[in-house]
Amino acid sequence: MSETITRSNINGQIATLTLDMPDKGANILSSHVLSELEQHLDRLSGESELKGLIILSGKPGTFIAGADLREFVASLDADREEIVNLCRRGRLLFARLHELPIVTVAAIDGICVGGGAELAIACDRRIVSDAGSTQFGFPEVKLGLFPGWGGTVRTPRIVGLYNAVEMITSGESVNAADAVEMGLATESVPAERLLDAAIHMIEQEVKSRSFLQDRDQWAQPIEMSETELGFLGVTAAGFIEGQTKGHYPAPLAALEVLIGGSSLDPQNAGELESEEMANLFGSPVNRALLNVFFLTDRNKKQIAAHQSSTRIENVGVVGAGIMGQGIASANLRRQLPTVMNDAATDALQRGTQSALEQASYSRKLKGPDVEQTLTLAPLLNPALEVAEMRHCDLVIEAAVERPDVKKKIFSDLEAVVGPTTVLATNTSTIPIDELASALSHPERFLGIHFFNPVRKMPLVEIIRGTKTSDAAISTAFAYAKKIKKSPILVRSGPGFLVNRLLLPYMSEAVELLLEGVEPRTVDRVATQFGMPMGPIQLYDVVGLDVAAYAGKTMVAAFPDRVLQSPLVEDLVEAGRLGQKAEHGFYSYRNKKRRAESDATLIPFIDKHKKQERKLSAEEIQDRLLLPMLLEATRVLDEQIVENPRDVDLGLILGIGFPPFRGGLLFWADTLGIAEILKKLEGYRQLGSRYEPTPRLMQLAEAGNTFYD
Repeated sequence: MSETITRSNINGQIATLTLDMPDKGANILSSHVLSELEQHLDRLSGESELKGLIILSGKPGTFIAGADLREFVASLDADREEIVNLCRRGRLLFARLHELPIVTVAAIDGICVGGGAELAIACDRRIVSDAGSTQFGFPEVKLGLFPGWGGTVRTPRIVGLYNAVEMITSGESVNAADAVEMGLATESVPAERLLDAAIHMIEQEVKSRSFLQDRDQWAQPIEMSETELGFLGVTAAGFIEGQTKGHYPAPLAALEVLIGGSSLDPQNAGELESEEMANLFGSPVNRALLNVFFLTDRNKKQIAAHQSSTRIENVGVVGAGIMGQGIASANLRRQLPTVMNDAATDALQRGTQSALEQASYSRKLKGPDVEQTLTLAPLLNPALEVAEMRHCDLVIEAAVERPDVKKKIFSDLEAVVGPTTVLATNTSTIPIDELASALSHPERFLGIHFFNPVRKMPLVEIIRGTKTSDAAISTAFAYAKKIKKSPILVRSGPGFLVNRLLLPYMSEAVELLLEGVEPRTVDRVATQFGMPMGPIQLYDVVGLDVAAYAGKTMVAAFPDRVLQSPLVEDLVEAGRLGQKAEHGFYSYRNKKRRAESDATLIPFIDKHKKQERKLSAEEIQDRLLLPMLLEATRVLDEQIVENPRDVDLGLILGIGFPPFRGGLLFWADTLGIAEILKKLEGYRQLGSRYEPTPRLMQLAEAGNTFYD
């Protein structure tokens, strides 16, 4: 096996270890790399002439991107003692690095996270490059774990317990400037000066011997009163509970280890870390979040596979409504010049202003940053005529959901744009081939379906029509990458992927209302499962008129199993359209426009009420999820997407399906196909929408899972 760590000497007194994994884009700490490091430490510990050691990366923009997760996955079924020993090995190895009789410096350029960050903090000093790509952090909680190689022990002793709690329980990284400010790094320098700065630092430390004083200090328990520890524990736990809703155990476990280990010496604090890590390793949430990680990693590889040489330099957006504004703002945030078109002057003015405000939104200011708005304004060209889009590489239509209107737009666009311009629609319901029928060159036409709100939702469905060319698909993927979205390739069909699966879930929620279940109860069961919002409230947010239109499309396509409740139609006719009308299923007429139960809804429900059922929370959950699951099997059979993993990633990124469940099909696999069939049997009386599909039956008979 090729070496990953190479050794060299500077002036015979300073050693360097350079990590550079062969044939890999980033360095990771595999068991092989750890063994190499151990061998180097064996030799270094016996070289009395050395004054210092510098650890660096041979990969510009990346120091170490954590541990080898595939090795982690291979160990998920290991027994508890094996996991404790796995953690102990890494921790004790880094302790050996920390205890070398010489000054140790990590010279960090770019990504330094997870196990890489734990290695870095085992060094006496850390110097970071001032590049924007430099990120230092412990993202393990996002995988259902926490730092297990001494990270919970060393971090609070270096940056203080408060900073350590915030970093480790949130999983968020800090940039170079913040790393220096909190003491994670000693200084920040340009990348080309990293080595020289590290050499200079070693020379200073050899003279001052301050690194030895720091080692002595870090070897002690953290001095903090019981009162202060108690206050930190209570306040941090309350915040974590509010953020995680109890679905993610790792942040609270990390908090307990950080506080519990603070009063111990590093050795015993490390043992506590290893023991508690074993409680999380291989847990259902850990497995689910690892699956989500691999789903996103797979998506990145798909983007790379579809990457073209096409440069996206100018984009057009037709329609200045909510979706058009969102798409335009996504472009502006990535410095992508955009032409926004709308035939109505007032709408165009409002859309332009809103797009700029969204693009310059500052979380710190909780509103638009005026300076950023002024910077971005020249990139947005408002236009009343589509002729202004003649130089665009890509034009996305986001107009009203009417085929005749959209066809007219594309006919007009085709007459003015260049021969290589790709035309796309943001439709959520209309078949791609239907819209392409108005074009002379349907090969350059496809769907690029964003989700609302565009600013927050990372998913885009790239929808291939029958005649869509590979070149058009590659352009769409290149565009999605440029604006930092996660694209999934979908074949055209009613509702495409996400909406096709979402509508059975939402329509079943309305059926539950007609069977006597309160709207709040339906929504509470959904959010307890982990959904970001209940389906009844989602109707109000989307707009009941929009949902009704989409529902009609699905009913027309699948009349045997898709329900279109007359209740929704009655509410639309009565003007109860949801949040935008201040009432729908809920009322929003309070000062904060929050959803409140509305007694005036009762007559609408009573008009269509069915036989009341007393349903448990489990039954309500089944009723919501099983129709969605069955529709997912049909989507796979029809090859709307090629792989079950596309279904799961699409739902996680498109509707916020809870990541701690791993995805809809991953959840089904975890529950067991036999258990799914057993549940379906209990709802046979409700009709064909609960009929097991052939794919489900075949999986059960073969003893397989969706992911097999």
